[in-house]
Amino acid sequence: MKEIKLKGLDISCYTETLDNGLNIIFLPYENKKNYFMSYATYYGSDITTFIPRGQTKEVKVPDGIAHFLEHKMFEQEDGIDPFTFFSESGTGSNASTSYDYTQYICYGTKNFNNNLRFLLQFVSSPFYTDENVNKEKGIIAEELKMYEDIPEFQLEMKLRENIFHVSPRRIDIGGSIKEINKITKDDLYLCYSNFYRPKNMFILIVGNFDKDKALKIIKEEVGHLKNEEIAEIISKPENEEVRRKKEKIKGNISTPKLGIGIKIPIHDLDYDPLILDLYLNMITTICFGSSSDFRERVRNAKLLTNFYTEWENLEDFRIFYIMASTNDPSQLLTEINAELNNIDISESAFERMKKVWIANEVKMIDNIDATVNNLYDDLIKYKKVIPNKIELIRKMNLEDINNLIKYISFDNMSVVEMYPKEK
Repeated sequence: MKEIKLKGLDISCYTETLDNGLNIIFLPYENKKNYFMSYATYYGSDITTFIPRGQTKEVKVPDGIAHFLEHKMFEQEDGIDPFTFFSESGTGSNASTSYDYTQYICYGTKNFNNNLRFLLQFVSSPFYTDENVNKEKGIIAEELKMYEDIPEFQLEMKLRENIFHVSPRRIDIGGSIKEINKITKDDLYLCYSNFYRPKNMFILIVGNFDKDKALKIIKEEVGHLKNEEIAEIISKPENEEVRRKKEKIKGNISTPKLGIGIKIPIHDLDYDPLILDLYLNMITTICFGSSSDFRERVRNAKLLTNFYTEWENLEDFRIFYIMASTNDPSQLLTEINAELNNIDISESAFERMKKVWIANEVKMIDNIDATVNNLYDDLIKYKKVIPNKIELIRKMNLEDINNLIKYISFDNMSVVEMYPKEK
């Protein structure tokens, strides 16, 4: 395996790409007892229109099918329930689907070799029948109804509807009841055979394990799979402007909520994607982070009860989200706009935040969960391990960040205000 030293962290990552295209990433620890393993595919709810491998005709599958497929992977032809298999050795297991990927994970302290072997086997063994597909529709319908009753979910989905014109990201990852009722076993096999291909997947293992044994097991279980292309993905160009600027909605809440989505086109920006993300995150962390002047100001004005921010990556856009609970959404929005329209980053604040980020990278490497999240973020966004992130942070400079601030606009904004329903 190729050794990749994570610079400034005194630890190494090991990678190998099998002949069939499967990417393997190991980060072994000698001083830990636990481990985490994931088998993932770059297939999420974003992909609903494609030309299947070996065909010429475009197909459109129902929204939410990636999430549905994830559910059905846990039903095996031999009747063995993966959750039961893992729990018998005290091992945790789970799966999740996002807009970008689907992952199957297990984590624990025992039975590593058997658990790895089983994880690879069950993700490589789809079993769909008319009966088990129809049974799952009711289960997922209940899950979707549960989320519909959560105010934060309602706020996010309304905001997504107002940001995006045609992107699948305006639709819930789970789809809708109407759409999932259209799903057939043939749809599932079609998506599986076109996107659960080794060259579109990766295995990430972090923690206490023998990397040579793990590699041997992986080669035995999935090394024989063919190196096949995935389907040709069809996507419509997304409009640069937000779809709707402002909307007010009602929800089962006692304190009003404010959702903001800022849509930033990036196709004209001459930046490496990772460097761009570092600078964008630096701008918003200094402006809105927990120790920012803005946070102190709105807390003192008693405008906040809850506040968080998040960046979302698309190929041609970056979306900056702000979600807050506040007694006065209009006033908080005024304060946020004032901050965005008067961004002034001092050298002292910039250098101080760089030191904080570097310290966090060093502290993070001693925590397996945090390390997994960090590696996953890089593998999904950039499809590679970033071995020199500390060096890249050190090289960030005030001139570049100020030039970026001048170039980008935070005005392309969609706002959703949620107020309590009248009694």
